[in-house]
Order: sequence, then structure tokens, then C-alpha cells
Amino acid sequence: MAYSSTAQVIHDLEKTGQLIRLKTQVDPYLEIAEIQRRLYAAKAPAVLFENVKGSPFPALANLYGTLDRVRYIFRETLRAASAVIRAKADISYPLKNPALWPSMVLAGIHSLPRKVSNAPVLYAQTTLDQLPQITAWPKDGGAFITLPQVCSEDPHKPGIFGTNLGMYRVQLAGNSYAPNAEVGLHYQIHRGIGVHHQAALEQGKPLRVSIFVGGPPAHAFAAVMPLPESMPEVVFAGLLAGRAFRYTMHQGWVVSADADFCILGEIAPDLKPEGPFGDHLGYYSLQHEFPYLKVKAVYHRKDAVWPFTVVGRPPQEDTSFGEMIHEIASPMLPSSVPGVSQVHAVDASGVHPLALAIGSERYVPYATREPLEILTQANALLGFNQISLAKYLFIAAREDVPSLDAHDVPAYLQHVLQRIDFSRDLHFQTRTTMDTLDYSGGSVNHGSKLVLASAGAVKRELAQDSSSLASLSLPDGFRDIRMIMPGVLSIQAPAWLDATRAEADMLRLCAMLADWPQKEIWPLVTIVDDSEFVACNLNNWLWVTFTRSNPSHDIYGVKAHTVHKHWACEAPLIIDARIKAHHATPLVEDPAIVYKVDALFASNGPFARFG
Repeated sequence: MAYSSTAQVIHDLEKTGQLIRLKTQVDPYLEIAEIQRRLYAAKAPAVLFENVKGSPFPALANLYGTLDRVRYIFRETLRAASAVIRAKADISYPLKNPALWPSMVLAGIHSLPRKVSNAPVLYAQTTLDQLPQITAWPKDGGAFITLPQVCSEDPHKPGIFGTNLGMYRVQLAGNSYAPNAEVGLHYQIHRGIGVHHQAALEQGKPLRVSIFVGGPPAHAFAAVMPLPESMPEVVFAGLLAGRAFRYTMHQGWVVSADADFCILGEIAPDLKPEGPFGDHLGYYSLQHEFPYLKVKAVYHRKDAVWPFTVVGRPPQEDTSFGEMIHEIASPMLPSSVPGVSQVHAVDASGVHPLALAIGSERYVPYATREPLEILTQANALLGFNQISLAKYLFIAAREDVPSLDAHDVPAYLQHVLQRIDFSRDLHFQTRTTMDTLDYSGGSVNHGSKLVLASAGAVKRELAQDSSSLASLSLPDGFRDIRMIMPGVLSIQAPAWLDATRAEADMLRLCAMLADWPQKEIWPLVTIVDDSEFVACNLNNWLWVTFTRSNPSHDIYGVKAHTVHKHWACEAPLIIDARIKAHHATPLVEDPAIVYKVDALFASNGPFARFG
């Protein structure tokens, strides 16, 4: 169905039992976010909050709460949109699939943005403080827009085809922003708006920015899609919507005609503090200086609804975005990075900290197999789209086990650990850029990366049970050894106090492990603050291990040494995944809000069936 508005989506979902309404007043400060998190965890329908305290506008939550619902929303357009993306990656694909031609031609027509004279979003003006002031976590710096579509034009290529549509964080209030006049605009590295901002600065002109909220669901998806450079987001929005991206020009700004809300402004010449914000790694991204908008006007349509989501430690609603993006974008991968057949940005690790890839090892098939071509592919991946933000990149050669699946995380990691040679297959980038939201490097945008490559025959068998752990002696202060999976251990250590003492602790542990007869069957050891928590389930281990470590600083190994600038060791490899002093604070709910929301999910509450 080609939706033209948020209201139309609501009507369609409601008549099919996929949306419920809540008339009870809800507080946008913490309460509404706590409700949404529980609804997502329960795989509940989308929910329309009709009475949001302090705002005349209803708010829509959990729209993308399940992959099945996302597929339903795009049921009539997804196949054709995916086919067009695949054709961009492989020009022979349409020739091999002539049955798709009619739908692809129609999708191509819909992909062309259409300028209109009548824009429903310009129905009326409002002020920033009238928008739902949704604050999701106790230490957030204020209210945020969590499903924005931020639109900017390339100063060197003005016009709709020179636009960037991105989902960048927007802080509505708080900090030192002038009320009803300024909003924070947090965009990270590797973002298209940064190119536009730089070009505007070079020209000495302010960059005009439009922020859209709501409209056809395809528009929000377009704002987060990793698209080819040649495809503007507004084109993909039309493809996926089955309806052209309709826009108008209003006083020099691009305006999405079908959005529910539109904020128009210019990026100010200075910076202001933005944040903190509870983010998708499961921690607060801290307060830092970022650009902000001088707001000129706020518009809304007659039947405006405020869609929002809540981010936090995965899985959350944005997990559905990631899964659908993978389905649509995966055909682009082989043509963009030749030889690579799969990449999995692991959601449970916070997405960007850990990526698992499968490549091809074909350089010298007549020689002893070792990582060669897959190292070239790993370097290409670290320069490709959002995979460039990966902190740990595992890559395995498909030829060793053709059925290997990067989405089967335990099987994939065991495959690599059986084959990796720690004297040869660890490749560090020690001073490089890192995800803006990742504080394991000690300062914003700075950290390190590690490629772990495997190709060839099995080098070691992995321990399948914990019987061999009885022979392991630990240094004072280390305790509670737990098996995470075959070949992987966690060990609880004293709290991290400073880098000097941490290194001394790790070196003492390495020395004791060097003499352990069973060390080879346990090739990966993680050092943690709470072994019971980490061993509770695989997601806990993935989250702790890869969000709380910086490869260059927190990786150790038995008999570690450097040969011609290459760091090497023997098994086991040790990752210090304790919380450090420079880390951001993990997200924790407010107990009073949790207690209040409990009543809504109790047996006599409106959400009793999801409790």
C-alpha cells in the first residue's frame, strides 16, 4: 500500500489489529519511553498515545516494533524496491528476471521526486515546546526527536537530487539552547550532512536544514539506508513508498509535503553543548560541543501525529530497521566489496563495535592456505559505508566451510577460533577514527580497530565443557571462571582503577596462563566485572566484551611480542572488558517510573495482556 501519511498507516494497522490506542494521559518524561520499551519486548502492536502531557499532538510508538509489521507496511513495495537496489549492484539481474520488469519500471517512476504546490505539512505553525517533549532516560540532557529526517542541500549541487536525508539526533530542549529558538543537531563522523556543512562553511554561508517528522514510513527508512553514492535518499524513499517523494520549496528550504511536522532552520556559526543521550550502545553518549540550528519556523499538518522510538541497549525497535536494511542492502555488497558475500553488524554488541564477515580466499589456491585476499577485503570493508565504524572485524574465508553463516554468531566465532593463528592473523589500526558514540577509546571519535582473519585448516579443537578449568590457577583477585561457549571463557577481576594497575593485572594473568597445559583449547578469554552477568546469555557477553574494550589498549596475549611492527601472541587472546574510568555510564531505568508503569501492565491495566 502506498501510504501518503502517518494517519493512513495508523488507520491500516488499526483495522488489521496491529495498533491499539491509549486514551490515558502519559508523561513524556521517562514514562512514555518505559512503556515503549516494554511493548517492544512483548512484541506488542503499535500504540497511539492520544493524550501526551503538555502537548496537543498524539504520539505513535512501536510502529517498527516487529519485523513482520515492517514487512506488512512495505508489503506492496519491498520486492520491487529490493529488485531495483539489486539491479544497481548487478546490471545482469534484470536480464535474468524479466518477470520483475513491470514492477521495476513502476518503481522507477515512483522514485522520481515530485515538486508540488500544496503541502499538507504547512497547514499551521506551532512552537518547539508544543511538540511531545519525550525524554527517554534519567540522565538525558533534555527532550529529543528520535525519528527525525534531517534534510540538507549540497551547496555545490543545489536541488532535490543534491539533498542528503539522514537520521541525526535532534535535541529539542535543555542545556543552553534558547527555548523555542534553537535545537541541537548531533551528527557523527561518516555522515552526508557533514559534507554539505563543510561546503557551506567554505562559501561563508549558513547551511539551511529542514527536519521532518512523520509522513510515509518509507521516508524514515530512507534516512537510515546505506545507499550507493549515486542514489539520493529521496529517490529511495519514493521506491520504498510506492509513491514519489513529494516536496515543495518554502522560503528557500526543502519541505517534505507529506511529513507530519517540519522544523526549518540554519546551522549556527558556533557550537553548543549537546547531550547526554541514552544511546544504542547501551550507555549515555556524553555532553559535547555540536552544531545547532537557529530555528526559523515549525509547521505541522492538520492531522499531525508524532512518531517516536526509544533507543538503548539492543535489542530495541531500531533492531527492526537493521534487519530490514540488511534484507534490502545485502545485494549491494558483492559488487561494492568484491569477494565478500556476507557482513553481519552484530546488534547485540551495539551494532558498530563488532562485525562478522565472510570473504573469499582465491589469491594463491596452489599454496598453503592463510589469510591473504580476505585481508584486502577487510581493508575495503573498513572503508565501506557504516561498516567503516566497526571496531572489531572478524573475517573468515568461505572456502573453508561454504555453509558458514555470519548471522549464526556462536558457530561463526567458533569457526574462527579453531583456525586463527595469533602469531599472524591479528591486524591492528592503533590510532584511527571510531564511532562517535563509543567511549572505549577515551576521547570522542578516537580509538582503534582490530581485524581477526581466518583461512585454512583447523589448528585447534575447542573445549566443549568446563572440566579442564579445575587445573587453572589464577592470580590474587581473579575469580569466578565461566564458560561462555566452546573455547571462550570469562574471568571476573578486581575493578579497573587505572591503566598502570590494569596492565600489571593482565601481565600477571598472562604469565600464569602461559604455563597452563589447557590454554590452547581456550583461545579467547574475557576479563569482566561480573562473570555471572556475562555468562547469563550470549547477548550479555557480546555487549560487555565489545562495548567495553578498545583493541589497542585492552587486548593482551600469552607471550605477546612484536615482530617487524606486527603484534603477535600465543593462545589465549585476552580482552579486558571491565568498565574503565573514561567509559560512559550504562543506561538504568528510574525505579519510580518503573513502579508507575507497572500499574499499566498489571492485570487491570490497559496493557495487561502484554505484562
